[in-house]
Amino acid sequence: MWSRVVARSAAASVVVTATAFGGTAFAAPIGTETYCRPADPGLAELSGLTSIDGVLYAIGDSGADDRVAVLDENCAVERWIDVPVDPYDVEDLTSYDGSLWLADIGDNQMRRDTVALTRMDPTTGAGELHRLIYPDGAHDAETILIEPGGRPVIVTKELSGVSGVYVPAGDESVTELSSPGPTPLRKVGELAFAATDTVGGPPFVVGSILATGGAVSADGTVAAVRTYTDAYLFHPSDGDIASVLVDPDAPRAVVALPDQPQGEALAFLDDGSLLLASEAGFGPEDGTLPPFARVPNALSVETSVPETGVAESVSPTPIAEQSSQTPTATDSEWEFRAAVAAGVVLIAGAVGFTVRRSMRSRW
Repeated sequence: MWSRVVARSAAASVVVTATAFGGTAFAAPIGTETYCRPADPGLAELSGLTSIDGVLYAIGDSGADDRVAVLDENCAVERWIDVPVDPYDVEDLTSYDGSLWLADIGDNQMRRDTVALTRMDPTTGAGELHRLIYPDGAHDAETILIEPGGRPVIVTKELSGVSGVYVPAGDESVTELSSPGPTPLRKVGELAFAATDTVGGPPFVVGSILATGGAVSADGTVAAVRTYTDAYLFHPSDGDIASVLVDPDAPRAVVALPDQPQGEALAFLDDGSLLLASEAGFGPEDGTLPPFARVPNALSVETSVPETGVAESVSPTPIAEQSSQTPTATDSEWEFRAAVAAGVVLIAGAVGFTVRRSMRSRW
């Protein structure tokens, strides 16, 4: 099973070398602060985050996606809500018109026939499944955004750094999707990420070119797509998020994020600030979870038309109390890093080098 992943990683590594470093973006200086520090071990796989009427909701992945956490202002879990449908791989969480929308779109091995969005009532947990099907085969994805008009936008996660942007073929709103479906998707275009020098993310991957989460401000004026290390902020015209994402000349801000072990979640608060959260990933041995970071006044971050060249992210104000303990990883995380590391090894032509030795020597 993993041999196929390794082969794809090797091929993608060639594409990364050839294309990912020619991205276009300006960086914006930004300040961040610690919002809160979660302590519940159920949030160790945190992958999706959203806010409804001032209440934060969070969900994990990797087998921790069968319930949604309701958080207070200190990131403490007030209660858990079971999801209404048995998930395959939920990778992001958003909200629209008072409902939670679970993005069951993860597919690391790119073998799913369909992906899905699950609507969920944040009070009762009731909801239903809405299957979706890509027009061009399976894709791995971790990013969902819902436009002010209700149309869902999926951004795929590609090792090449060139993500596909998909919407329902008939431009349906989430409230118009058939259940169980599937509703066909169409590809609007591509969003290319530039490699940056921003510190963060898991080892053995170019984290700055992998899309890991999305969010839309409450007023619909700002759309954010994050990677493991940076956030891309856009101002969509007339709520058309898909079009602004695929326009290479659209103004944007590329914001360097605080160092997070595996940052995949983000959400706008009602005051216009942007919250950023991470899985534990290669976190400290004592199980301490990464803090939530807050970018104040994210709606007013200045954007500019990108220039050709590598994005040079400006380092943010450091979050206080960053842990310096030795990181660890789960078996599944090692397998994923090993797959990508093996691709790099094949490209480099190193003889006698193994992924296991690489990991042992590093950690």
